[in-house]
Amino acid sequence: MSVTDTTSSTVTTTTSTETVYTSTANADSDIDWDALIEAAVLEKQIPADTIEIKMLENEAEIAAYEEMQSLLQSMEDALDVIRGTDNTLTESDDVFSLRDAYLTGYGDVSAESAVVVTADDGIDVATYELKILQLATSQKAAGSVYEDSSAELGLSGTFTLSLDGTELDGDTSSPYEISITEDMSLDEIAEEINTNSETSGVSAAVIQISDTEFRLVLSATETGQDIVMSTVSGDNIGQSLGLLNADGSYASELQASQDAIISVDGVEVTRDSNVIDDVVEGLTFSIYQETVDDDYISVEVSQSLTSIQDAIYSLVDSYNAYREWALTQQEVSSSGGAADDAVLFGDSILRGVNSDIAEGLSTIIDDESMALIGLSYDSSNYLEVDDEVLADALLTDSDAIESLLLFDMETSSSDLALLARTDTMPDELSLDIAVDEDGSVSGVSVDGEEGLFEVDGSRIVGVEGTAYEGISFVFTGSESQTVDMTFNPGLAENLYYAVNNYSDASDGLLTEIVTELSEQNTDYQEEYDSIISDADDYRDYLTELYASYQAEIDQAESDLEYLEALLNSGD
Repeated sequence: MSVTDTTSSTVTTTTSTETVYTSTANADSDIDWDALIEAAVLEKQIPADTIEIKMLENEAEIAAYEEMQSLLQSMEDALDVIRGTDNTLTESDDVFSLRDAYLTGYGDVSAESAVVVTADDGIDVATYELKILQLATSQKAAGSVYEDSSAELGLSGTFTLSLDGTELDGDTSSPYEISITEDMSLDEIAEEINTNSETSGVSAAVIQISDTEFRLVLSATETGQDIVMSTVSGDNIGQSLGLLNADGSYASELQASQDAIISVDGVEVTRDSNVIDDVVEGLTFSIYQETVDDDYISVEVSQSLTSIQDAIYSLVDSYNAYREWALTQQEVSSSGGAADDAVLFGDSILRGVNSDIAEGLSTIIDDESMALIGLSYDSSNYLEVDDEVLADALLTDSDAIESLLLFDMETSSSDLALLARTDTMPDELSLDIAVDEDGSVSGVSVDGEEGLFEVDGSRIVGVEGTAYEGISFVFTGSESQTVDMTFNPGLAENLYYAVNNYSDASDGLLTEIVTELSEQNTDYQEEYDSIISDADDYRDYLTELYASYQAEIDQAESDLEYLEALLNSGD
């Protein structure tokens, strides 16, 4: 999952020290009008300073919560690999459903050189004996030797090329009509053939044997199929180029086409390709080298133990990354209070996350705990992995590991399969399924209570607003029956939902908190801007008022000087 798309509000403030204005007061006045105005405005801005502090605190918390969410989502991603989706029972996408094919050569054969085997997820674990009796090859034919590949050949005619029945890109190979004119060279003929080799299934190349020896070589693009070359009109281009004999056979066949032949558990099969994916369902054999005599290759299809091991390591790494961050939120300064970086010091959400994660990791299934896979805590509650214990458990007890980590359902009927599950699955559930005379599900009840599940064809879906919302089954039976089920969430299941409750980008608790804080900052910003605006208006008012005061003072002083001058003149 990605970090929540919630946009954090940004604090934008204007302090009084940045304000520039012009006073109309007399610069020669004994009264410092600017200081009086600034003091009055600053007093008006005091509430804005308080709001600014609140916004900055919110911004710090938003950043901390978003970092927590990102770290938890990384842990959730690691858990998703282990547990698969909520549709694991039908999708087979958990890590235990991944399959690897392990190859062992017996006799004088290198298994890795002879074949590559890929296995689809979720197929049955089994071992097969493989012999490669013959490789499929594509037909190649060469024409006459020419002294110059760029000289005009003087040939004129039309012919077609195709393969005998091969399907190319879903369509049967179609004869591709090629027209040759007298001014075309050997190089140009090869180029013309290659223009539509995807349609014809035939490609061409001019091979330089020496400075004066060139040959046109046709190659089938598919194995096990022959090249069909037919004259349409004009010169018999195939014979003229030395590709065909008079009877239509190839004059110089460099390589004949042939099918691949393999033996699987003693059963021989023939295919026209060296990539064979329809012999054992879910297995693809890409063969490269024949086995001889009694040599054979053992193909063991089993769980991908490397993938399971890597998934567990990834979970540990993601948990420890979160734990490292969480410890920074608990750091104490030298003075005894929270450290500067401990933004969420004593935060209840952080305590809740830590508690829920610890509870998820403490899951016990059939008396087995995380110790089964070599996990333990160190003195700082980081997770440690005992590699030897994990490796041994994977080799000897992978079923127990699967039971410990994954969600499990046991049912009394194979006619009912779970399609989707939730984090509130009941421990037990008994469904009474009624089937009508046409074999369709007509009703479902839980211990006699109806209205908890609804029927949609063969699907049984929990009704919205009930405790079974989000749970769905598919029923394949043809008779009415009661199906009893038990559900056991594993460690990865419990831990996933514990983390997801907080980290989900859509409706997780952290998304709600970040949204709430961001909206709060938006309101704070509006309030802040209003206070600053009022203070600016107040500054303008005082500037005008004090300017009038100064004008009156100036006038009074002028009048006084005039009177004093009159009095002095009488002396």
